[in-house]
Amino acid sequence: MKYKVIIPAAGQGKRMRAEQNKQFILLGDRPVIIHTLSVFDQDVNCTEIILVINNTEIETFKKLIKDYHIKKVIHFVSGGEERQHSVYNGLKQISSTNELVLVHDGARPFITIDKIHNLIKEASQSGAAILAVPVKDTIKRAENGIVAETVERSSLWSVQTPQAFHVPLLVEAYEEAFHNQFVGTDDASLVENLNKPVSIVNGDYDNIKLTTPEDLLYGEAILRKRQV
Repeated sequence: MKYKVIIPAAGQGKRMRAEQNKQFILLGDRPVIIHTLSVFDQDVNCTEIILVINNTEIETFKKLIKDYHIKKVIHFVSGGEERQHSVYNGLKQISSTNELVLVHDGARPFITIDKIHNLIKEASQSGAAILAVPVKDTIKRAENGIVAETVERSSLWSVQTPQAFHVPLLVEAYEEAFHNQFVGTDDASLVENLNKPVSIVNGDYDNIKLTTPEDLLYGEAILRKRQV
């Protein structure tokens, strides 16, 4: 099934402690955002990339897209105050309701086409699906710095992007969230807020989000592994 993808890339990533948008940091020989865009650019099921950016960086993004021959970016959209506003700005650019819409973090450069296809296959049937991996660590809930309980981890998942939805469902979820001033931690949580089911598709532990300087070291290791 065909899909459009919204890629938020406007955040400055303060936890990365870089002097520039983390999307522009080199990973191997290419900027992070180019690794991410290239995957969707090469996927025949992707019809359009909507890139949500800070307007002050539009010329930098345009130059990168031209230099690295990315073909599918159709819309540049201004980011909002929070990620939720940014994604909604991107969602408003989609008029067709016959395709799926995916939302993917620009700083997750290791997503694969195979995982995207597994995701859209499930979302096309269920209406909403996310990539996630089982939690490996022991999880404890704490109160005032003291362990309150050890949480049973067999039912816990670490959620990733992309997340895929039927367009009308995600539009409804966003409109309801803004109407009720509900703030979710991801797009799926807005759909859950409608009491709609969200399916889980097995992701990949390599599909990390680059958030801190330490993540770049891990990212370089993943890149070397894949090149081998």
